[in-house]
Amino acid sequence: MIPFNVPPFVGTETKYIEDAIAKHKICGDGEYTKKCNAWLEGKTGSPKVLLTTSCTHATEMAALLCDIKPGDEVIMPSYTFVSTADAFVLRGAKVVFVDIRPDTMNIDENKIEAAITENTKAIVPVHYAGVSCEMDTIMDIARRHNLLVVEDAAQGIMSTYKGKALGTIGDYGAFSFHETKNYSMGEGGALLIKNQDMIEPAEIIREKGTNRAKFFRGQIDKYTWVEAGSSYLPSELNAAYLYGQLESADKIFDDRMNSWNKYYDAFKELADAGKVELPVVPEGCTHNAHMFYLKCKDLEERTALINYGKANDIIMVFHYIPLHSAPAGKKYGRFNGEDIFTTKESERLVRLPLYYGLTDEDHAKVVKTVKDFYSKN
Repeated sequence: MIPFNVPPFVGTETKYIEDAIAKHKICGDGEYTKKCNAWLEGKTGSPKVLLTTSCTHATEMAALLCDIKPGDEVIMPSYTFVSTADAFVLRGAKVVFVDIRPDTMNIDENKIEAAITENTKAIVPVHYAGVSCEMDTIMDIARRHNLLVVEDAAQGIMSTYKGKALGTIGDYGAFSFHETKNYSMGEGGALLIKNQDMIEPAEIIREKGTNRAKFFRGQIDKYTWVEAGSSYLPSELNAAYLYGQLESADKIFDDRMNSWNKYYDAFKELADAGKVELPVVPEGCTHNAHMFYLKCKDLEERTALINYGKANDIIMVFHYIPLHSAPAGKKYGRFNGEDIFTTKESERLVRLPLYYGLTDEDHAKVVKTVKDFYSKN
């Protein structure tokens, strides 16, 4: 069976975990957490990056830093993971969904302004498949309406928009290091902070509402509870696992990109024949080969392709069910405008196996199976 995903492992993770254990420092904010933070700051150019227990928690921290309150509205696409909405719903906000672009599956930047009301507090663009949203337009809208921007860059590490790392363009950004992501610590994430003035409040929130970070830097002689917060620090063991992969980030990137490019080239003939649609990467965007997907004719064809793959020992999967159609989406949000593409495009999309270490043999089998399916249909 060719799985959809295999969590990345480069070999040094075990050594670093054992080192953390030997140093008797396995709670948060130890040597490996600091190394990961520093690596991410250097790679992205972000003034401050804080490793967290998940991308969900990084986004929750961003919602707290944005001072989201009951009655506020937050604009985002419906085609995203539940965590994007949950972080703001937990603060009492109303989620306002807008339609997506059919080319990138990202939020349609031209539909955002019509969704703004006097209660709107923030815009949350989601960079689907590591391909950037149209951030110049989004940032212009945010500036003109005095709104905050929180980038859900869960899938976007190592991707850029016009030379800028995803997660660094808005006020806050959030990365994911879940086992399905390009770089993993099992469960984990990171918060990227653009405004220097918000670094200390972020540290306080992350440290259960205390100024403990300042204490460990020797800036104060004792620490205390100063604000509402929670425990968003990942275990040092998780950070040690991640650091091994960050050291090999380019190697993992090149391996995934090679698989992505081979898929694209292999299926171009099917796309030219009008049987499938391929991913689109707009000019000015560089992606990270987070996923490779095809778009089938419709839901029925996608279901048949997934079943055909399974019959041939290949796991292909669909992705999000649009949030506005979910029970919680109806309870906590509303869709502004018309759902022209969100549901239609989500029902056509199928993701193919793509992970670090995907063999040429398995890659070729996936390609042959998809082509066989279309030759028979």
